[in-house]
Amino acid sequence: MNNHPLELHAPADHQAQVVVLGAGPVGLAIANYLGQAGIKVLVIEKLDKLIDYPRAIGIDDESLRTIQAIGLVDKVLPHTTPWHAMRFLTPKGRCFADIQPMTDEFGWSRRNAFIQPQVDAVLFEGLQRFSSVRTLFSRELVEFSQDNAGVNLQISTPDGSSERVRAQYLVACDGGNSVVRRNLGISFEGKTAPNQWIVVDIASDPLSTPNVYLCCDPQRPYVSAALPHGVRRFEFMVMPGETEQELSKPENMRQLLAKVLPYPDRVELIRSRVYTHNARLAGKFRDGRILLAGDAAHIMPVWQGQGYNSGMRDACNLAWKLALVVKGLAGSRLLDTYEQERRDHAKAMIDLSVLAGHVLAPPKRWQGTVRDGISWLLNYLPPVKRYFLEMRFKPMPQYTGGALVKTAAQIKNSPVGRMFIQPRVLNEEGNEVLLDDVIGNNFAVIAWGCDPTWGLSKAQMEFWTQLGTRFIQLLPCVQLQAAREVHNGVIRLGDSTGRLKEWFGRYPASIALVRPDRFLAGLAIPQTIGQVCDDLSKALSAQPQTVATNTSKVA
Repeated sequence: MNNHPLELHAPADHQAQVVVLGAGPVGLAIANYLGQAGIKVLVIEKLDKLIDYPRAIGIDDESLRTIQAIGLVDKVLPHTTPWHAMRFLTPKGRCFADIQPMTDEFGWSRRNAFIQPQVDAVLFEGLQRFSSVRTLFSRELVEFSQDNAGVNLQISTPDGSSERVRAQYLVACDGGNSVVRRNLGISFEGKTAPNQWIVVDIASDPLSTPNVYLCCDPQRPYVSAALPHGVRRFEFMVMPGETEQELSKPENMRQLLAKVLPYPDRVELIRSRVYTHNARLAGKFRDGRILLAGDAAHIMPVWQGQGYNSGMRDACNLAWKLALVVKGLAGSRLLDTYEQERRDHAKAMIDLSVLAGHVLAPPKRWQGTVRDGISWLLNYLPPVKRYFLEMRFKPMPQYTGGALVKTAAQIKNSPVGRMFIQPRVLNEEGNEVLLDDVIGNNFAVIAWGCDPTWGLSKAQMEFWTQLGTRFIQLLPCVQLQAAREVHNGVIRLGDSTGRLKEWFGRYPASIALVRPDRFLAGLAIPQTIGQVCDDLSKALSAQPQTVATNTSKVA
């Protein structure tokens, strides 16, 4: 990395409050959220268009909830297959792990198949709703620097000229080979898997059986996945000595497909690509006014479909914080909670993905024999079967510190720091809707039975109203017909499924403070809500930290 100060006195060709580097799903999701908040955003992409070849094929309920928050879920759902089961098979075809979780506590199917370019296109089209968001394609990052007031970028254009960009913050979503991360000198520790995999996508699905199968064949492990719109994906391990060029030859491709199809010549090949699986985590996610997100911050093997979804969790966690800071409604230290909350969970998902890869293709053959024997016995134990069926092995995000309030009495088994549920509710107009559609991209103070504003002072009400907070009273549906006994600004909702009453019944609290990313920031009762709100406001309004000047020329 060479230090070469930018000419800060030169006028900027482009100005924005936030620059998002990279028009992948994470960058597009962040730009959509910030666009909804009225933030001036510039998306910079080095390619001349969105990537059009399929990559990720699994999208989970948390990611769909994020897409719901940016108002695009109805356009994304037609490109998904809900309740997509994942089945691990022995070499002889016996299913020893059937993962088909049927829970929907967050409002959507836990596992869904999708084709990433189609969803990316929806996210990009969503940006056209906002006059404050612009996208520049075919722009290569040449140089960047930061100071106490913002970030400077120099980018090259297709005709070879240079453009200067000035922004308050830079979010680097520029992939696993991130030039921003590398030039900041941020470590990216982890491992690269010794084996590559060739991915083959086929139109007019020649099998057309649902779900995804992972066959643990020691000769050549493979994956067979049904995707929306009649697409079938096969993934085969590339064995030692094989190359992408050799495997792509018609006769070798036919030999691969003969393993899974009776007529390997009768296929409509879309494309094939060879991938290397990495498991790496950035040493830090924030450097002053520059933040890393998605693959720039962490990459993981594909076996649990969590690379895409972990990136979307980054977007959901970071975007609302960045919006508050840019608007001056929160101190810049709030951005430190992004790494504090996201890094440990990203590491847990990396470890899970690596483990799943070892189940599919054990490093040693004897480990596969042990796996098959143990799986045969465990499959007869109902608790173990439920463990896989309900996907309980997946580590759910739970933040123990950051932008939240935990009292000493709430530490053990507290839901604070976990994602709040999203059942359907009945509004006063008699319509059944999802809870998040009532909250919008805002904080929410959700109270069971009582007036959520009762314990708040006038100053507290003004503070939380300024943030756009939704004050919600939950009632049994039959009580919606009674006269209102709450503040005029309170939204009354009926608990049409009973899930909310059941949720509050687990804990010694009746009021939930929910963040814009739907994570529970605190619990209270009417007599303590004022103190909990004060404690949370302090976490959001920390003093801005000093940012040292740093200039990086892209190597």
